[in-house]
Amino acid sequence: MAKRSEVRDLNSLLDVLERRINEPDDSPDITVREVLELIGRRAYGPLLLIVGLISISPLTVIPGATWAFATLTLLIALQLALHRKTPWMPRQALDMKLSERTLSGFIRGARPTAKFIDSFVRPRLEFLAQSPAVIIIALLIMLAALITYPFGLVPVLPLIPGIAIVLFGLGLTARDGVLLGLGTLIMCGATWLVYTRIF
Repeated sequence: MAKRSEVRDLNSLLDVLERRINEPDDSPDITVREVLELIGRRAYGPLLLIVGLISISPLTVIPGATWAFATLTLLIALQLALHRKTPWMPRQALDMKLSERTLSGFIRGARPTAKFIDSFVRPRLEFLAQSPAVIIIALLIMLAALITYPFGLVPVLPLIPGIAIVLFGLGLTARDGVLLGLGTLIMCGATWLVYTRIF
C-alpha cells in the first residue's frame, strides 16, 4: 500500500486514486477503506469530496446507490457537526468496492474539469472552514443529503445536491470559503425547488 498522501484539491485526490489503481495487485477493485487509509481517517473534507464525486458519477446507476450515498453523507456531516475527531463509517461502507476499470475511466474524464476547477481553488475566507462556521456547513451538507432522497426519484436532479457536496468537500479540503459559499448558494436553490414543488 502506498504511503498516505495529502489531498489539497481535486487533482491531488485523483492522483491518490490513480496511484492506488496503478499498484500491482490481483484485485480488480479498490475499497473505500483503502482510499481512507491513503488520505487519512480524520480528513472530513477529502472524505466528503470522495463521497460527493461518487454520488455524481456513473456508479450511481446501481439501484439504490443514490440513497445509500445520501445516507453516508448524512452520517459524515452529522459527525462533523458534533466535532467528532475521526469520522466513523459502517463496515459495509468501508468494504464497498469500486471497480478499478470504472474508476480509471472516471479519473481520465474528470482530469480536464479538475484542472479547470483547481485553477480557481486557493485558501481564502478561511474562517468559513473553521468553527463555528463549519457547524453551519455541516448542517447544509446534511440538508443536501436529505434533499437527495426525494430528488433521487427524478433522473438528473440528484446532481444538484451532489455538486453542492463536492463544493463543500473541496472547500473544506482547500479551506476555500468561496467554494463553501457557492455550495451554500446551490443549496438555497435546491431548497427553493423543493419548497415550490411541495407548496
